[in-house]
Amino acid sequence: MAKGLTIISMVIAVLVLVLFALDLAIKIPFDRVNMAMDIAFVISALGLGYISWSTYKEVK
Repeated sequence: MAKGLTIISMVIAVLVLVLFALDLAIKIPFDRVNMAMDIAFVISALGLGYISWSTYKEVK
């Protein structure tokens, strides 16, 4: 159960990172309405990915 939740959170982190990085790079999903929010979501996705990865290594 714990392993599955960490994998799901890694997938969510990657999806959020891709979505907001694309918005920063080429203005596709949200037309770059607020650049500060895009940067905040990218940083948050990286943090979630790191926490998920470290938890996944512990659960193994």
